[in-house]
Amino acid sequence: MKKEVLEQIALRLRRLSLEMTTRAKSGHPTTCLSAADLVAALFFSELRLDTKNPDNPANDEFVLSKGHASALLWAVFAEAGIISENDLKGYRSINSVLEGHPTPRMPWVKVATGSLGQGLSAGLGMALAQRLQKSPGRVFVLMGDGELAEGSVWEAAALASYYKTKNLIAIADCNRLGQSGESLHGNDVQVWKKKFEAFGWKAVVIDGHNMTQILSAFRKAKGPFAIITKTIKGKGVSFLEDKEGWHGKVLSEDDLRKALKELGESKKMQAVVRPAPSFKSSTSKLGRFSLPNYKEGDLIATREAYGDALVNLSCDDDVVALDGDVKNSTFSQKFKNVFPQRFFDCFIAEQNMVGMATGFAARGFIPFVSTFAAFFTRAHDQIRMAGISGSNIKLCGSHVGVSIGEDGPSQMGLEDLAMMRSVPNSVVLYPSDAVSSAKCVDLMMEHDGLSYLRTSRPKTPVLYSSKEQFTIGGSKTLKSSLSDSAVVIAAGVTVHEALKAYDELRNKGVNVAVVDAYSVKPIDRNLAGFCQNKKVIVVEDHYSEGGLGDAVRSLGLKIVHLAVHGVPRSGRPEELLSAHKIDSAAIVKEVLR
Repeated sequence: MKKEVLEQIALRLRRLSLEMTTRAKSGHPTTCLSAADLVAALFFSELRLDTKNPDNPANDEFVLSKGHASALLWAVFAEAGIISENDLKGYRSINSVLEGHPTPRMPWVKVATGSLGQGLSAGLGMALAQRLQKSPGRVFVLMGDGELAEGSVWEAAALASYYKTKNLIAIADCNRLGQSGESLHGNDVQVWKKKFEAFGWKAVVIDGHNMTQILSAFRKAKGPFAIITKTIKGKGVSFLEDKEGWHGKVLSEDDLRKALKELGESKKMQAVVRPAPSFKSSTSKLGRFSLPNYKEGDLIATREAYGDALVNLSCDDDVVALDGDVKNSTFSQKFKNVFPQRFFDCFIAEQNMVGMATGFAARGFIPFVSTFAAFFTRAHDQIRMAGISGSNIKLCGSHVGVSIGEDGPSQMGLEDLAMMRSVPNSVVLYPSDAVSSAKCVDLMMEHDGLSYLRTSRPKTPVLYSSKEQFTIGGSKTLKSSLSDSAVVIAAGVTVHEALKAYDELRNKGVNVAVVDAYSVKPIDRNLAGFCQNKKVIVVEDHYSEGGLGDAVRSLGLKIVHLAVHGVPRSGRPEELLSAHKIDSAAIVKEVLR
């Protein structure tokens, strides 16, 4: 498409962005103005899309990492005929999918953006997914210079270079200004070029308002490739250009009239997006491997059974595994040994790892992501955004609680249940033995949405036969009688402490029920009736806030809560369970109190 036509389209995008934000009385018009030329050129000279099918596997992908420029995205969709210009009138209103920051409620948006610094990670996941699918598609990620201060951007940049992702192109809209002042390097865009090159990328610096330079850069873009563009925030409107104090502020009706007059009238051009190339994807679902024959009483860690279950799923081409350089501890290495081409070591960069998983899921893959539970905490924002995206990602956090022992508190996952339960529509599972661990992996696979598996370091006895069935939202009553004086609800390692307490109490002539609450979210709602008029003791290897105890309280039950309090220290697992009063002795004492 001729550059004169693209310049007219860019002018229309500017006008539409200003009109939309003023009509909505909210938004970020000046950041739309700085990127309008880039977006016009990208959509109408470079991107290849089946505009009738957002899920065509041959489509190029576009991620608006600077999600606050959403008005520009919706405007270009209108120009491309994906939505109508009339749809733009609903921008930022409660019944419209054209939200203030993009979410997948709009089918052409694959991942939610707006929490800055995450788009490149998602784009990297998409690019690697395209490679596995042998798709001709490419991924373009538009970022602002403000978000280039985020460490997660450089985690993604490093790994994109490591995996030689030739189909990944980053576009940096460097308009000098952040929200409250100048961005990290201001007008010195050469610094960003040097940084990308230091991470193994090819990079060019261009004038982001010069259509000839923009088109030339796109023609050169064989990734990982960074197009560093020097732009002007508020471009095209003299009283907005390069002015501080306008971020997130919309124009009044009077100022809008002045701005539109200064921009000038725009012609409605015949804006046609290049069609997606012909491509037929294929996946195979082979028969599964057999799980090991776990025998009741065998000592096996739930984390090891997770690895076995991953191998069992690995014959499905849609399954990929990601790990943060602890694959020999999480046992995801078992998957790598069988299908190395679908295993991605993300090294010690958990934020990027979760962001990548969201990108994989956006292309139809089912990513299983493994690391120590404690290390998922630094990726909570990425997990939160995956929840907003409705992303079908599976997380496994190992080495939970004080039961890991001598490694000490920095390695102990003690906040993870609270974190994962708070994510909208998440499923949280906490198995107590090898059989339930493997079965929970199957449940995660079948569930369409974000789910979390909490696995333990110690080897624990197998409790269940391989024929035992588990359900999301279920629990298992391991011990009960008509004369139970209390119900002990536990999960993971504390199930075994509860069973020890049961034996000791029975020797004293005291009966209690023991429940394995392996589904922490959703919690088994039948427990409310089962526990009625009984003393309820919840014991968990987790901090007292936000975990199993609070899940049981949500049923309206009054409980005695045994949980980890204070900052733990190194020690043997049995010493730490005792010190924090979550062992069998503490349970016995509480029952007899």
